[in-house]
Amino acid sequence: MNDSRGALDVETLLKIILVLVAVLLVIEILSALISGIIGLLQPLVMLAILVLIVLWLLDRL
Repeated sequence: MNDSRGALDVETLLKIILVLVAVLLVIEILSALISGIIGLLQPLVMLAILVLIVLWLLDRL
């Protein structure tokens, strides 16, 4: 039986962990940016929906 356990070097494992942490940071930053953009656009979208409802009720749509 060929046991390949422990075949990775410590440096390789550290590089893998570093890449995973970098990916996690990028995901967190993108999440914050997207939620910020949506937070800014939310009142505008709600206002547009309100205007459409009022126009529909007044038969102007």
